[in-house]
Amino acid sequence: MPARTLLLWVLWSCWTSALQDKSENTWARFEKLPFPEDNLFLYDTFPPGFMWSVGTAAYQVEGGWQQDGKAPSIWDTFCHGRLSGDVASDSYNNLFRDTAALEILGVTHYRFSISWPRLFPNGTEAGANEAGVNYYSNLIRRLKELGIEPVVTLYHWDLPQRLQDLVGGWVNESMVGIFKAYAMECFKLFGNDVKFWITMDNPYVVAWHGYATGSVPPGIRGEKILGYKAGHNLLKAHAAVWHLYDKKFRPSQGGQVSIALASHWIKPLNMTDNFIRECQKSLDFALGWFAKPIFLDGDYPQSMKNNLTSLLPDFTEEEKRLNKGTADFFALSFGPILSFQMLDPDMKFRQKESINLRELLYWIHMEYNQPRIFIVENSWMLSAMTKTEDAKYMYYLKKFVMETLKAIRYDGVNVIGYTAWSLMDGFEWLREYRNRRGLFYVDFQSHNKNLIPKSSALFYQQLIKKNGFPPLPENQPIHGMFPCNFAWGTSAYTIQIDATPSQFNDPSVYVWDMNKTKSLTKVDGIRVPKRKTHCVDFASIRLQISLLREIHVSHFYFSLKWAAILPHANLSQVNHKILHYYQCFVGELSRVNITPVVALWQPISEHQGLPLHLSKNGGWENYRTIHAFVEYARLCFKELGNHVGIWITMNEPSVRNLTFTAGHNLIKAHAKAWHLYDKEFRATQKGKISIALHANWVEPACPFSENDISTSERILEFDIGRLADPIFLNGDYPKIMRDWLSRPVLHYSHDLFNFHLPYFTEEEKKLVKGTFDFFALTHYTTELVQWEKEDSAKYDHSLKVQYITDNTWIQSPHEYAVVPWGLRKMLKWIKSKYGNIPIYILANGIDNSQDVVHDKLRIYYMRNYINEALKASLIDGVDIQGYFAYSFNDKTDPGYGLYTYIANRYEAKPSMKHYRRIIDNNGFLNVNTTPTLCPAEHVLCSDCHFFQTRKYLLAFVAFICFTFIISVFMITYYSRKGKKRYK
Repeated sequence: MPARTLLLWVLWSCWTSALQDKSENTWARFEKLPFPEDNLFLYDTFPPGFMWSVGTAAYQVEGGWQQDGKAPSIWDTFCHGRLSGDVASDSYNNLFRDTAALEILGVTHYRFSISWPRLFPNGTEAGANEAGVNYYSNLIRRLKELGIEPVVTLYHWDLPQRLQDLVGGWVNESMVGIFKAYAMECFKLFGNDVKFWITMDNPYVVAWHGYATGSVPPGIRGEKILGYKAGHNLLKAHAAVWHLYDKKFRPSQGGQVSIALASHWIKPLNMTDNFIRECQKSLDFALGWFAKPIFLDGDYPQSMKNNLTSLLPDFTEEEKRLNKGTADFFALSFGPILSFQMLDPDMKFRQKESINLRELLYWIHMEYNQPRIFIVENSWMLSAMTKTEDAKYMYYLKKFVMETLKAIRYDGVNVIGYTAWSLMDGFEWLREYRNRRGLFYVDFQSHNKNLIPKSSALFYQQLIKKNGFPPLPENQPIHGMFPCNFAWGTSAYTIQIDATPSQFNDPSVYVWDMNKTKSLTKVDGIRVPKRKTHCVDFASIRLQISLLREIHVSHFYFSLKWAAILPHANLSQVNHKILHYYQCFVGELSRVNITPVVALWQPISEHQGLPLHLSKNGGWENYRTIHAFVEYARLCFKELGNHVGIWITMNEPSVRNLTFTAGHNLIKAHAKAWHLYDKEFRATQKGKISIALHANWVEPACPFSENDISTSERILEFDIGRLADPIFLNGDYPKIMRDWLSRPVLHYSHDLFNFHLPYFTEEEKKLVKGTFDFFALTHYTTELVQWEKEDSAKYDHSLKVQYITDNTWIQSPHEYAVVPWGLRKMLKWIKSKYGNIPIYILANGIDNSQDVVHDKLRIYYMRNYINEALKASLIDGVDIQGYFAYSFNDKTDPGYGLYTYIANRYEAKPSMKHYRRIIDNNGFLNVNTTPTLCPAEHVLCSDCHFFQTRKYLLAFVAFICFTFIISVFMITYYSRKGKKRYK
């Protein structure tokens, strides 16, 4: 090998290796992006002149399969005998209907394809079909009148059947010339008004599944060799058309030409070099098969050439030169056609698929020398059952557009346009009419095929109008302080109970064995009187309280264990040891000026949190549980009430798992306990008492849908109003519940849902109504609901509600969505429904077990949720009295704590320190704002209390110190005196 050739080969290898290294770094780059900052919703707009488009394909929507001289396509032949696109959406006969829909959306571009057999029924030999020419000319003319630029695809899979029969389709190299001739006629006919041309759509599907697997027309099962041969000819045909336009038509028409390439995205099973290379190979085999010859060097990816050897055709040097650079922009198709549907499983190379558009855009940006990218097809698909309220589709659209925006703003990718797919419901290829992808609904059984805008169409319309997601004032954080005497706290479902005294409290007598064991030895038969256990003996209490004091909280919320205090559910056996522990705990909290907030009952998995006897006998279904609860409450009020500032009767009753009878009894138990405290204990103990309700916000999935709005209102009434209305409003259940459950359809349902809602007597209404001192809630996340059924696994048949997910929301490791504004909406809803009553947020937090060191998700969650509470207080006038971060530590609530618990040690997380700063500032201070000084409270002298409770110990210590001082003095005195005597 000559030295010069060798040098060139080395330089070429280094260059291609560097390119590959850059694109392979995509996976490492996105793995290292900061969380949650990079995952936050980006409120920003797209660059000026961004192209907003929507698209269709001729066979999917046109219909009129043999109307006005149209010849059969390979899809007509393939589908006849089963469901087909013979009529589809009937766009051929509804041109003005379609353009009116485009006008509603406000798009700047419309991508459609020309039906080759409609325009040239016999290829190009017999000339153009006049009816076909008129249809496409009229369509383009109307688009121009509306100010919409056409984006025209020459070939979207519907090859004239005559060409398949005559030459064998794309496996015959003569198709290169035939396609070039067809393109020339199209450029002549329409080129003066078309500035964006797509030569062909998704050549991967055409070649691989048309000629190798045979799963799509023409359905040839020719093994791999025919698939790669067809792909070879498709590439050469595209290149020939690009050069044709570049030389003969670009100077006069001034348009641009590209090819629509589809791709999936793939992620490595593990972040190792080998798995990343397999991902690179997967993209090479699907996207790179066609992209590399066009956008890089005219030839196939090296990984394909290494793996396929004789199966992959070779390009001559002249063909490589002709292939290279034959695209004026990168036209990308990303959606279910290739991802998760038509990608050959072998081409995944045992890695996992993903629907992350942003990462694919960045990979293309790095792999193909930063091309301008026009997304010419993107969306997902829904079940055919979904009609006009397609919230799930809308949120997929939102996710993809958001990822595109982040690719532009964060990653520097040059994306010039976005195309939502598709304008209307149509024939979905192999899925026929089992799925829908349109922004407009089509009733395929109707005669007129009207287009009805879906929720997604209204969303896309607003998105285009705003050119993205401009920042909203309500999303901006505010500065300010909470009211004076605001209750800052933390909460835990339970506390650590360790009743073992830490101090030496053994009645045995020991002596030091100086001869044998050289240790303490127990003296048999001798015992001293055992002293009473004091609160100071419990090391676990001291430790927990010292941790709480580090947070600077003024309140601590926890639940008692009913079954631990009263094992038999009555006063026949009281566990005085546990009760004494609780007495010590609340007493020590009070001593250090932390107000105990105590729940009497907390539902847990073990026996519903009830004593075993009650659980076995029906739990809250049994009316006797009411009396047992009141008896238990009386004991707790009596033994603990002097130190408890706030009582909660029930914490977070699990409403969705609570039968109506159980819930009915629970409300009455709460009311009786409240009246008991009010009459017998409030005057002396000066505490407050209420019930704490689980109150996650429920948002209508589609803000444009009255059905979704009414569904969200119904769920709020069933989830919150069911327990809140009787107590905080009128002594009875919400009318929405009664109306819904009285529908005849429920009485004939075999659903296990208990539809019989009990009634309160007039006396019971009086008993229940007003049994609160404040509104206590726990809030963690927000749920999206819609009324149309889409996913059976997340559908509640009894309430006719579909739960869905917004993929742009950050989620915790346990998949709880982080939606700060949901808390503010919840607080405003409570105020509007129940009046401006005092509100305590007794638990608000998120799991973050995967990032204990930096704790960024919890810090973000805490800062933003508290800020939303501040907005509710300062802007909305909600009377918020306190906020409690959930939870205290990981030992009692794994993954949620402000403290980790590892190897028997607690350690403060960064979120604890962040929360402490918020507490110290009583909110969020602006650097230029002088903090408002709250009047000083009268605080009991904790040191004085310390001396009072430990006076005997202190006296003993003082005696020891006095004796020591005297001894030192005497020793010093006599040592000096002795020295004088001997002088």
